[in-house]
Amino acid sequence: MWLYGTHAVAAALANPHRRLRRLMLTEEAEAALAARLPRPWALSAERVERARIDQLLGRETVHQGAALLADPLAPPVLAQVLERPGPVLVLDQVADPRNVGAILRAAAAFAAAAVIGQDRHAPEETGALAKAASGALETMPFLRAVNLARTLVALKAAGFWVVGLDGAARQALSGPALRARRVALVLGAEGEGLRRLTRETCDELAALPMPGGMESLNVSAAAAVALYELGRQG
Repeated sequence: MWLYGTHAVAAALANPHRRLRRLMLTEEAEAALAARLPRPWALSAERVERARIDQLLGRETVHQGAALLADPLAPPVLAQVLERPGPVLVLDQVADPRNVGAILRAAAAFAAAAVIGQDRHAPEETGALAKAASGALETMPFLRAVNLARTLVALKAAGFWVVGLDGAARQALSGPALRARRVALVLGAEGEGLRRLTRETCDELAALPMPGGMESLNVSAAAAVALYELGRQG
């Protein structure tokens, strides 16, 4: 797969678990990458013109003159991930790679333990997802569950309190009210929200407090707001 963009490429070069194949940089991108990640790098760079990367990735791709061919990351093991502190985000059929990437970025920003998506009805690891994650794909564990309901049950058995984010819920999400619990926060796909079995498996449903009167937020924005709220102590 091709990763692109300065942040995504720098993070992949710094990740010892990422197998790297080929690095292509324009002169400007090489300088920008060196400023972000001092040499030596794990892979020697090929100096190319921007048009070469445009031809490779498509002219509409915002690659910033940096492209890295790499193998996908090996999926982490749930038991090991749960040893990390912080909440877990669970995505119920969130399919847009840009949204998933932005959620990974928010999860990294607010020190979540992991993000769990689905084996099906979820985007593959792609350059677009990595670009939206702005480097977080390399540092935030991203798991795929074959059966989401069973995964929620496993999280409960590991001591998590499973909260489904639902705009129609009667109670608002409250960080102070949940501070004694370790939370797994479940977010549904835009438009459809949480599926019935997912909702029924949650310990509780909660809505985001939105005094401005908006009915809903983009799922990645909702994830960031919810993580901020969970970190609020009072």
